[in-house]
Amino acid sequence: MKASIRPYAFSALGIAGALVIWQVLAVAKAAGNALPSATEVFATLATILGTGTFWSALGATLAIALLALAMAALAGVVLGLLIGSFESVRYATLAVLEFLKPVPPIVILPLAVLVLGPTAEMALFLVVFGCLLPIVMQTVDGVQGTDPVARDTARSYGMGQGEILARVVLPSAMPYIGTAMRVAAPAALVVTVVAGLLGGGPGLGQSIYQAQAAGDYASLYALVIVLGVLGLLFQGATRLAERRVLHWHESYREVVR
Repeated sequence: MKASIRPYAFSALGIAGALVIWQVLAVAKAAGNALPSATEVFATLATILGTGTFWSALGATLAIALLALAMAALAGVVLGLLIGSFESVRYATLAVLEFLKPVPPIVILPLAVLVLGPTAEMALFLVVFGCLLPIVMQTVDGVQGTDPVARDTARSYGMGQGEILARVVLPSAMPYIGTAMRVAAPAALVVTVVAGLLGGGPGLGQSIYQAQAAGDYASLYALVIVLGVLGLLFQGATRLAERRVLHWHESYREVVR
């Protein structure tokens, strides 16, 4: 029991220490007016949580991030299965994938804004673009890592290509897909915020930009705290989902003692 509580106790101490340091630096005016005190920021956060504008922006951010993540996951897994399973498709897409791999979403943000405008569709496109490739590449790795003996055994039992993909290849690739989703989920939130912050899309990113433009630093820091909490929730949710979906995998089985 004590061993299970200890990590949380140290985490709480770390958070408390960070808040004390923040408060001291703010009172000492270490960064001038650009660093409001922790007490002021949390008071502002309490006020913001009571406004409809905040909840509307939060809803827009979550809707864009989750919808785009779901679209990227569906398209990424399907494309990954096709690319990994068929040599002709792999060779046809290899150059394109390698070209897009080092291109971050922020690079194409000006083009997306030019074509789609500062809209939810623009943010949705950027998030899908940012999350799709990692999911595709991980799925391809998972497909290619499938045990050839398992494939041959399934084929010897009379399974067709589609059934082998569904019952042998996809389960084998699931740990790779789970890793990709764990990485893509926080990235979806980050790109959604960047789309609002730099591209004018709806959501918390736009609210942060407005607070910064107005010199309302307390609101800016309060919104950053909200985003930090959201990031932790996204990461925790993907880990939980991965553990539930892959409970059968050896890396997630509980050791019976």
